[in-house]
Amino acid sequence: MNRKGPFSWALALVRRSLQARAVLFTLMLSFVALIAVGGFLSYSIGTGLFNTRVNQIMTEASRASADVQNTFASASVSNQTGLQTLMNQVVPNLETSATSQSRRVALIRTPGQATTTSLQSPISADLDLSLIPDDLRAEVKKAEGKLNYKSVSLPQLGGGQHPGLIVGAPINIPLAGAYELYLVYDLQSEQDTLDFVQRTLVFGGLSTMILIGLVSLFVTNWLVRPVLVVSAVSEKIAAGDLGRRIPERGHDVIAVLAHSFNRMAEDLETQIKRLKQLSTMQQRFVSDVSHEMKTPLAVIKLSLGSLSEKKPTLDAASANVVDRLERQVQKFETLLSGLLEMSRFDAGVARLDLSAKDLREVAGEALVGVQPLADDQACKLRIDLTEANCEADIDSRRIERIVRNLLTNAIIHSGAKEIFVAVASDAHTVAVSVTDYGVGMNAEQSSHVFDRFYRADPSRSKDGTGLGMAIALEDAALHNGKLELWSEPGEGTSFRLTLPRAEGGHVDDSPLLLPPQKKARRTKAKS
Repeated sequence: MNRKGPFSWALALVRRSLQARAVLFTLMLSFVALIAVGGFLSYSIGTGLFNTRVNQIMTEASRASADVQNTFASASVSNQTGLQTLMNQVVPNLETSATSQSRRVALIRTPGQATTTSLQSPISADLDLSLIPDDLRAEVKKAEGKLNYKSVSLPQLGGGQHPGLIVGAPINIPLAGAYELYLVYDLQSEQDTLDFVQRTLVFGGLSTMILIGLVSLFVTNWLVRPVLVVSAVSEKIAAGDLGRRIPERGHDVIAVLAHSFNRMAEDLETQIKRLKQLSTMQQRFVSDVSHEMKTPLAVIKLSLGSLSEKKPTLDAASANVVDRLERQVQKFETLLSGLLEMSRFDAGVARLDLSAKDLREVAGEALVGVQPLADDQACKLRIDLTEANCEADIDSRRIERIVRNLLTNAIIHSGAKEIFVAVASDAHTVAVSVTDYGVGMNAEQSSHVFDRFYRADPSRSKDGTGLGMAIALEDAALHNGKLELWSEPGEGTSFRLTLPRAEGGHVDDSPLLLPPQKKARRTKAKS
């Protein structure tokens, strides 16, 4: 069962329509370009927002750390209680002094100090110290007055996380030793801005793709329309309407194409008319000459018949002349009969006399007819008749003539080797093949086998008229059949005739193989 995919119609449209391919390729290239530009813009905007916010935060943090250091340096407290009170005021002051958004603060003691004065570290209420990375604390410890920062993810109470930034600075508190100040900033507003920009870029990109698709559809339709007109006119001209022309408008390349096409069509129409006239004249000439020659040929045959009756009374030389005349007259009669038959084919008046006939019987009658020639050439004829019914609606006279022509050619060119005849059938067709194992033919010779007056072996020009295969081809075409050829130099030649069983039927395949299958080079002549 032939199953089609869900997009088979789209693939078929792309294969069939030049406009669809142009629009598709335009959209694909535009999509790649928009992805590249959109990605670059998104990255640039995101980086710009982050860097701007980082610079702002670092400025705020530098000012905040300086204020804290100055507060402790200028304080006049000399006991632990006063110092703790001062430290407890630092965190609220820093939480509310941010210029843009609130920030969380932690002032924690640097570990590893020998001083005995230990103060409680003030920390914002909702700040988890585990958010501060250990590597950042190590950098702050060694910073010696410089600021360090780290990007982190800040968990939210309702779930989810916000992007954040932690800035750390070392603080030296008199009597208490070294401390570390950490300022935690939430960057969700910047992330929201970036998300909005990215959504805008996506929406703008989709809108741009739709606009590009519509524009490319319009443009390609405008450009492809003349090609469609040329294609339609070409189809009509090919179908025989030679008077069709393409409208010529403007002076662009399409107009030049239309003008060139019309001029070509006019020349083609003129040439075809001339060829038709010549063909008609040739057909009429052949037909007229063939008919006119029948009367003198009949007179010659009658006169030759009188001479043949007197052969016993003639001397040897005269009798030999009479024999040669008989052979030539017989050949001339065969040629004249072939010309008359071809003239009927050319005039389209050849008709079939159909009747139900078994192809095995027809092949057998043809074998009987050529047996004397096979005996004369020392050829052995072998026939393989299938047991299946090979009855079909055929013109037995024409089919016997085809098989007889094939057998005669095989006998002449077999080189006294065996000739094999096979007859087979299937549900819709019957077939007969004639195979010899003689000299064979090359590709050039095979391509001309069905041409009129063609002989593959010029040295045998005295054999036959050169019309047998052409007539056989026309007889097969009248039956809606196929006459096919395989041949290889030095290996032999095989002809296969396949016919439909019923009148008006057609041939798709054949019940007989055309040997040898793996090396077959076929020249097909189809009806």
